[in-house]
Amino acid sequence: MGKGGGPFGPGLLKFLRELDRHNDRRWFEKNKQRYESEVREPALEFIRAMAPFVERLSPHLLAIDRKVGGSLMRVYRDVRFSLDKRPYKTNLGIQFRHEAGKDVHAPGLYFHVEPKQLFLGVGMWHPDGPVLAAVRRAIDEDVAGWKRVTHEKRFRSVWELSGDTLKRPPRGYEADHPMIDDIKRKDHIALCTLDERDVTRGDLIKFVYERYARAQSYLGWLADAIGMPF
Repeated sequence: MGKGGGPFGPGLLKFLRELDRHNDRRWFEKNKQRYESEVREPALEFIRAMAPFVERLSPHLLAIDRKVGGSLMRVYRDVRFSLDKRPYKTNLGIQFRHEAGKDVHAPGLYFHVEPKQLFLGVGMWHPDGPVLAAVRRAIDEDVAGWKRVTHEKRFRSVWELSGDTLKRPPRGYEADHPMIDDIKRKDHIALCTLDERDVTRGDLIKFVYERYARAQSYLGWLADAIGMPF
């Protein structure tokens, strides 16, 4: 537990900064106990503490506190097809996935800590073609509903729509469609920027939950668009 009473202490970002400078197996093995005590164990504590709040947001979202195969993302990078051969990720990533998320793209929650890049995320990142097409159809058929959840003051006060977009309208949609900017989206995500003080605050669990809760309608709309329960 961090000094402020929350799961994370200042050692989390200190470790990640040093890992960024010394991203090799020899350094990591020498500092593996620090990884366990400053990163992995606090992250698992965070997941356990978030579990009842995640379930409150949706019974279909999962908070799994396993060291491997749960909500905590691996520190090891997949370098097989990458020109960047550094073996370790220099961020802490935690994902509260939809129960259907292993088989299809479905809305979920994300927590990201990296020096100079700290944020919460919600939605679907890089959904496949059929899922993306379903969201586009839903926006086209329910413009009022889409506007309601994405322009809701409670949502927009902390969340900003983000992600990659097409340069041109997708097939079947005209450039003058009233929602063309959203129809051109390749990701359906929203981000909430954090600062370093947020990560080590004593009320981190409540703080994160309250921000996720402001995106509940947005997540529910996305789930409904692709025929998933939420």
